[in-house]
Amino acid sequence: MATGMSAYYNEHDKYAAAWLRNLISAGHIAPGDVDERDIEDVLPDDIKGYTQCHWFAGIATWSLALRNAGWPDDRPVWTGSCPCQSFSQAGKGAGFADERHLWPALFHHIQHGKPSGVPVFGEQVASPNGLVWLDLVQNDMEAEGYSFRAVDLCAAGVGAPHLRQRLFFVADPKRDQQLWKEPCIRKTGRMGWTQQPVPWDRPWKTALAEIRAMDDGVSRNLGATDAIRNAIVPRVAEEFIKAVMAG
Repeated sequence: MATGMSAYYNEHDKYAAAWLRNLISAGHIAPGDVDERDIEDVLPDDIKGYTQCHWFAGIATWSLALRNAGWPDDRPVWTGSCPCQSFSQAGKGAGFADERHLWPALFHHIQHGKPSGVPVFGEQVASPNGLVWLDLVQNDMEAEGYSFRAVDLCAAGVGAPHLRQRLFFVADPKRDQQLWKEPCIRKTGRMGWTQQPVPWDRPWKTALAEIRAMDDGVSRNLGATDAIRNAIVPRVAEEFIKAVMAG
């Protein structure tokens, strides 16, 4: 249980958890505690008192994106990018039968551990199975009285040299709240909504060099490579959060 304003980061991968603690110590993300337990071993009472909760935290790209979007550390929020392997086209396609389908565990904490009025941001792979997963999430959240909005965004929309198509969503307890302004987004021919291209503020070669500088030999370190590969693109999440805040 937290004492005072702090963030809760749940990440069972030990390498990513150690990286989280280093980021917290360096002041790059919201200050708080890192919990390495499996989400299914966490009790709702364990997270009482935390201002922010970041599930499946990875290397805290949601926390970074929130900060960059202008969301203060002391403003309550929950985030959760559930594992995508069972819904990815590159995976085995087990879907809901896969043990890595952990939305039910996160939803349990939303129902029994999250204070009322706190919004939830999340993300999932933009595949046909990912859309089926999103339908479940939307049905669950709307049944609990949340308004729900989702957009289909890609990393190329913020200047990255790859697609990395993802479904971003936000669930807010206030049904009558306009979550974003229409000029922030446009309809695509594929599905859902996507962001207008946003110029990247630095060359990608520079950004990649900075990532490698974070960890000695990152290109040869499996833990670091996995942590980066599994992370959301923070600039995409940042633009999505900005659109939500604009509403």
